[in-house]
Formats: sequence, structure tokens, C-alpha cells
Amino acid sequence: MADQQSEAAEGSAVRVALWRAIHVQVDSPPHVLEDAIGLQLADPDDEWRSRPDMDPAGTSWFRAAIVARARFIEDLVVEQVDQGLEQYVILGAGLDTFAQRRPEIGSHVRVFEVDQPGPQAWKRRRLIELGFGVPEWLRLVPVDFEAGEALWEKLSAAGFDPDKPAVVVSTGVSMYLTKEANAATLEQFARLAPASTLALTFLLPPELLHDSYRPGYEAAERGARAAGTPFISFYTPDEMLELARRAGFKEVQHVSAPLLNQRYFAGRTDGLHMSKGEELLVATT
Repeated sequence: MADQQSEAAEGSAVRVALWRAIHVQVDSPPHVLEDAIGLQLADPDDEWRSRPDMDPAGTSWFRAAIVARARFIEDLVVEQVDQGLEQYVILGAGLDTFAQRRPEIGSHVRVFEVDQPGPQAWKRRRLIELGFGVPEWLRLVPVDFEAGEALWEKLSAAGFDPDKPAVVVSTGVSMYLTKEANAATLEQFARLAPASTLALTFLLPPELLHDSYRPGYEAAERGARAAGTPFISFYTPDEMLELARRAGFKEVQHVSAPLLNQRYFAGRTDGLHMSKGEELLVATT
């Protein structure tokens, strides 16, 4: 069991939750995603809006990317549930609030949130304190990857059925892993039951970024390196698609930043849009 000192939300998970909250607070409607529950879970101090990484103007690209990818994944899950999906797996769930915001959807499937034991124990406690609780259909699955615990064994023990299709989501992870580890992970996912879907984010090489986005990217890279979690893997869209094909996926699709901008930010008068940098792979078994 994680000790009390390790039972805390990770800084990156809190940052994502706060960006989602700021989107509702400072950006004009229509909002791409409405999430105030993450802010409740994080429970930051009264000065959180003054943090440099919360500057509404300076972090708008990142904020837009966070809400766009979350909305895209939720739209994907809702579509799959309408087609009979019964299992939804969120890897590195952090302060994800799908189960609390969309119980009318989540209650029709089993939602498996996978995270490190300490942060997940903290989240479980906060859900109970806030009155949300942990319903039977929400399975919190602690996996200590550093200790060598096996993901699929832990998921099976929590009720995951490997013979049934699932949607599996991994956002904001691939850039921290070696290319060998990413390839091995994709090969594991490709062995999911037929008609399963993987949605995974990946980081473009810096040379593919527009000059206007480079300062923000460099700041994010410095922050990650200072935190001891540097960005180490980058992929062009063609490289990621080929990696997924070699892993064994039957269908692969690149969901680009321009596509998400067109889908979720077209026609806005405030100029909010996501930058080109972190893109999505959607792959089907």
C-alpha cells in the first residue's frame, strides 16, 4: 500500500485539471469541455490563478489542446457505447472526471482508471470526501509499473474481459517513454479483442513546429526536464502510423491538430485554438 507521503496527485495531472477549469472560467462559450469537477478534486490554494503556468493568454494553446483531445476522446467513447461498447480503459487517468461528469454514459460500461497506487489512493479519498463515491461500474486499478506489476493482470483482476472489445486511451505518455517501450506497448494493445480501439497522443519532432509555437514548446520541454521527466520520443505522423501497423493494428488514423481545430474551434471570435505539437493516433484491432 502506498504511504501517506506518496498519496498525492501528480503535478501534471493537477495542471491539466486546472487548465480545463480555466477554459470554462475565461474562454467564451461555447465551451469545448465543461469540467469544474477536476478543480474540486485538485482543491488548489486561493492563488492558483496567479501561477505562471495558468496565465490565460500565455497558455491558451496548451489549454485548447487539453480540452480538444479530451472532447475528442469522449465523443469517441459515446459513439462506441452507442454501438455496444462495454469496456473503457483510461491509462494514467490522473484527475480524469468522465465518470463523474457523464454517469449517464459511464454507467452503461465498465470504466477502468489505471494509475500509480499513491495518486489513485488520493483520488479515491477525494471522490469520497466530495460525495461522488466510487460506483460499482468505475474500477480504480492501481498499477505500480516501477515495481514491475503487469497491467493486463491487474485489469483482469478488476473485471476487465480480454475477450470483449474495449476503448483504451493513453494521453500525454508516449513522449516520456523510449521508442522501444512505445513499440512494445503498441504490440500489447494490438492484441486486444477484435474491434477494440486505441487513442494515443504523440509528440511531433520540434523541427515540424511552426516558429510561433516553438517558445511554448521549449518552455514545456524545460519544465518536463526540470521535473525529471524529459521528452525523449518524437514521431512524425507517418512514423507513428507505420509503428501502429507493424504492431498489428488493422486500421490506423492520424488525428491532427488542424482537424481538431476545425472540429472544435471553427468560427470562434476569441481566437482560441490548439497548437500543432501533440497529435493523436486512433488505431483499431
